[in-house]
Amino acid sequence: MTAVNALGDFGTIDYCSLLDLPRVTGAGQVAQPPGPSFEWCRAQLTENNVHRVVMIGPLSTDVDPNLKPYDSYIGSTPSGVSVQQSAFNTDTTCTRVITFADGIRLNLSVTDVTTPGPADARCAKADAAVGGALAAITAGKVGRLAFPDKSWGRVDPCPLIETHDLDAASGPETKLAPALSGHSCIRGKVSLRLSVDQAAAQGPTEALGGREARVSTSGAFCTVDTAQGPPGRSEKAELIVVETAGDANDATCAAARSAAAVVFPKLP
Repeated sequence: MTAVNALGDFGTIDYCSLLDLPRVTGAGQVAQPPGPSFEWCRAQLTENNVHRVVMIGPLSTDVDPNLKPYDSYIGSTPSGVSVQQSAFNTDTTCTRVITFADGIRLNLSVTDVTTPGPADARCAKADAAVGGALAAITAGKVGRLAFPDKSWGRVDPCPLIETHDLDAASGPETKLAPALSGHSCIRGKVSLRLSVDQAAAQGPTEALGGREARVSTSGAFCTVDTAQGPPGRSEKAELIVVETAGDANDATCAAARSAAAVVFPKLP
């Protein structure tokens, strides 16, 4: 089974249709309703004062050195489909990966966001999430997202950053690298990601490209984001510039602001 056979159009997958929440939570858990984005689904769980996030998506094909075989998965898998585990951040997260016959991977994870609970507890839930996703796929129950007029889910981000105005920020002779979903795109040091944001926006705002925007840094990345729609279900556009010589600095954010001023006016 290939990912295309299993999931259909990557740009319209409703990842929440792959999340069997009762199967993941089991007894004694309180779960908030899952929220879909363009590339993933996320739900929050609470059990014995341990708060967890279960996440399905995104799809990927890049080389991941953290992946390794997972021989302990006891569920059934369709022909050509395998399950791997990740060695990344295992102190708080248990990650499973469904790999289809064409090499495309569906990521699933369970993360303890407060004091970490036992690893076997979150990994049991990650395995349950894998089983639920495979059951939905084999039953032909993959749901589709419907994007209303002017939704950013209808926007191809690649043409928005393929402009000479971004040559300096992206780096010379850089090429576009679209995501499988079609909702994010990278060009050298610049990337544009479109999603749905369940969290209320925080932090000071400034006007960029005719929109209310927020600027933030995390490690090597400077992000300028803007949103449309109601809080809690707003669509979010993130223009990100990465600093290749250490942590993001004022120059990195100046490049991100300049790029956002070019890109944001093109959004519907």
